[in-house]
Amino acid sequence: MQRLTDQIMAHVEGLPEGTGVSAKALLHFGNRAAVDQALSRLARRNRLIRAGRGLFLLPVHGRFGTRAPSIEEAIRAMAANRLGFTTQVPMRSIYLTSGRSQTFGLGEQTVELRHAPRWQLLLGDRPAGEAIRALAWLGPEAAEARMAAVKARLAPGDFSELVAIASQLPSWLARCVTKFAYG
Repeated sequence: MQRLTDQIMAHVEGLPEGTGVSAKALLHFGNRAAVDQALSRLARRNRLIRAGRGLFLLPVHGRFGTRAPSIEEAIRAMAANRLGFTTQVPMRSIYLTSGRSQTFGLGEQTVELRHAPRWQLLLGDRPAGEAIRALAWLGPEAAEARMAAVKARLAPGDFSELVAIASQLPSWLARCVTKFAYG
């Protein structure tokens, strides 16, 4: 049987570069205390980077040594940028979380995690989830005007997924989504 640290490393090494992992995401390997200890051990041995409380990243090994992944690799670009609503590149990296707001260092870069309402985190990093955050970023006034562009950029199944959770969205956004789905 493989050791817990080896199982965790095999799992983490199979993830895309910069993907964060927490103990909660690894509970299929063992109980919480054992997973926490294994992650701490891996961080002490420099096999993982502790990016913040409970968040670990796989270091990038290059010809100039080991480094932390870039913020762009570690956290996905803003949904508004991905959906083409803005081409701006943020000077400061701010990301949404269901947890508490906090700031942490990733190498020499600083990342701010901001608490967001539950509805903005629905569907995670799937295309429909990114659409929710992009529409929230646009706000009630502009969202309806851009809804046609969102629908055009989403695959039919992704748009159906967005429509299916409309009841969990704020009224202004649910109205906008259902209007384009049924109206």
